[in-house]
Amino acid sequence: MTAIDPRKPLAVLAALLLAATPALARQSDRNQPMDIEAGHADYSVDGSAPTILSGGVSISQGTLDARADRAEVTIRGGEPSRVVLIGSPATLRQQMDDGSPMDAVATRMDYDVTREVMVLTGNVRIEQPRGTLAGERVVYNMLTGQVTSGGQDSGRVRMRIMPRNSSAPAEQSGGTSAEDR
Repeated sequence: MTAIDPRKPLAVLAALLLAATPALARQSDRNQPMDIEAGHADYSVDGSAPTILSGGVSISQGTLDARADRAEVTIRGGEPSRVVLIGSPATLRQQMDDGSPMDAVATRMDYDVTREVMVLTGNVRIEQPRGTLAGERVVYNMLTGQVTSGGQDSGRVRMRIMPRNSSAPAEQSGGTSAEDR
């Protein structure tokens, strides 16, 4: 049995970051203007309270396209410290630096910018050409590359990792299921 690098199917999680780590998300997106559209916005000019966006939130920046029913952005010291997208589901799509697409859906996407930890919860599904990851809860620490998913009360984890050789038969279904270690 070959060891699987869990960061490969999960590197896409960083795309949620509006200030994503350059190695994981399309680096050029960070230099693009960010466009935000929502039915309602509630925020304080001094940043003393989180900015709450609701009513069909759409955030785009370069190839990044995030959509949610609600977004909460906390600012500390003039910089975002936490971004939470909530939806039924919240969705995220981005093109990675290598040109491959990434799609993620979850009921809640919570990114702690300060700690560089992302937590996706509720019917999580992450897809990219090299594979998929699905479960109820996925935690990704971008500083260490550590991914934790499944486990007690978090349901089972389902992963499918496609072979590098794209001509390999794709008919086989039923990827790998494993409890969190």
